[in-house]
Amino acid sequence: MSEHLDGKVVLITGAGGGFGARIAARCAAGGARVVGVDVDDEGLSAVTAAITDAGGAALAVVADVTDPEQMAAAAAAAVEAYGAIDVLVNNAGVMPLAYFADHAEALPRWLRAIDINLKGVVNGIAAVYDQMIAQGRGHVVTISSIYGNAGVAGSGVYSATKAAVAVLSDSLRRETKGRIKVTTVKPTGVAGTNLSGGIVNFDAINGIVGNRAESFQRNVAAMVTGDLPEELTDPDSIGYWLITPDDLADAVVHVIDQPWGISISDITVRASGEDYLY
Repeated sequence: MSEHLDGKVVLITGAGGGFGARIAARCAAGGARVVGVDVDDEGLSAVTAAITDAGGAALAVVADVTDPEQMAAAAAAAVEAYGAIDVLVNNAGVMPLAYFADHAEALPRWLRAIDINLKGVVNGIAAVYDQMIAQGRGHVVTISSIYGNAGVAGSGVYSATKAAVAVLSDSLRRETKGRIKVTTVKPTGVAGTNLSGGIVNFDAINGIVGNRAESFQRNVAAMVTGDLPEELTDPDSIGYWLITPDDLADAVVHVIDQPWGISISDITVRASGEDYLY
């Protein structure tokens, strides 16, 4: 049962699908008032309608995280509707995995990733900062990645954006001690999201599995055909192989669902039997 979500105003970017939609639904179920932000009007409307149909409170704001003015307007809409912004979840992101040799094809997606993954986080923080300081408290949650832990072959640009947002979070935490809580969430690989749609070269995934590539590829093939053994799909098994979007959403909601005096500053969400190295 939720203890600390009730009444909080939670602004979530990328709320029109994937992780963001799941986080929004869970926060609303715990009594939070959700402000969903996305460029996908149709997807976002479906998410917020499902929340309100279930008796929850949700506001849909169509905005592009790469545009600071649109993000400022989204924050203003949240304050106008609910009087506060307690939590910002910087969730919007893309994952254009590619080797530098793929630059001719990958460059436009890399530049877009910088705009969304890095500039979008900066825009989100800037949009809510003054309101949170004026309130005397707030919480910024940013989705980073294990890819941001090191320079990874096949993920130079994506890794750089995720390392950058972790550094941004650390800086914000130091500057706002006792006024804004800051959490960096680092998921490992997750199946069943839209992130894989941005991959330029699927061989680039091997950079983060290294010498476990054979096991990884074998398990991926079994997952596609529905033949993964039960010990790899059961979250109660020590061999659990791959977290789901629901696993990640539960972890994000967990860090939000804390008393104001408790800050979970960094969390890595991984499967105990996964093949990812970092």
